[in-house]
Amino acid sequence: MADQNMHDDPQQPELLRVARIGRAQGMKGEVTVQVFTDEPEWRFEPGSVLYSSDGEEEYVIESSRTFKNRWIIKLEGCDDRNASEALNGTVLYGEADDPDDMLEADEWYPKDLIGLEARMAEGNGLGVEAGRVVGTVVDVIDSPAQSLLKIRLVEPVQVGEAKDGTPVFEKTALVPFVDQIVPDIDLEEGYLTIDPPGGLIAGLEGDAR
Repeated sequence: MADQNMHDDPQQPELLRVARIGRAQGMKGEVTVQVFTDEPEWRFEPGSVLYSSDGEEEYVIESSRTFKNRWIIKLEGCDDRNASEALNGTVLYGEADDPDDMLEADEWYPKDLIGLEARMAEGNGLGVEAGRVVGTVVDVIDSPAQSLLKIRLVEPVQVGEAKDGTPVFEKTALVPFVDQIVPDIDLEEGYLTIDPPGGLIAGLEGDAR
């Protein structure tokens, strides 16, 4: 997943949340940042322009570096500790990438994936017929390892019973958003394909027989 979309105002260029400024680092105006983008090397490249949430204020990257897996940046005009401390909590936004360029680079925003139909991939490891509709992507969840696609299942699967005997159904599944499990995405046709391992999605395991 790339930067997180924050608003859809058609009158404004689409801005995506890139980072939140944290504590001052040293005395020369550097700050640590909490990163919300998969492209920090590009977003924090010297000369890159980031914006406030309304797009009115511009922040130009003067320099950037990493230290112990943390990004540290310096903005133009922020030259001492007082200035950097004043920026604490500021959220920085960047312009959205060109959709066609992203398509070629196999990059996606969460809003592009939500609503896509999830179909079984050809030659999937469970032996399920290719093209079978499993469900619809309803959310994209960030996790430390990778993003997860939350899929609302077409056919909820009974996974047990409550104490009173009421059946309990699994209505959604979480699918790691990695190439091996989600090999194809077709935005124009409105679907993606999945090749889940056994046990990941309730109700599919039996189809392998």
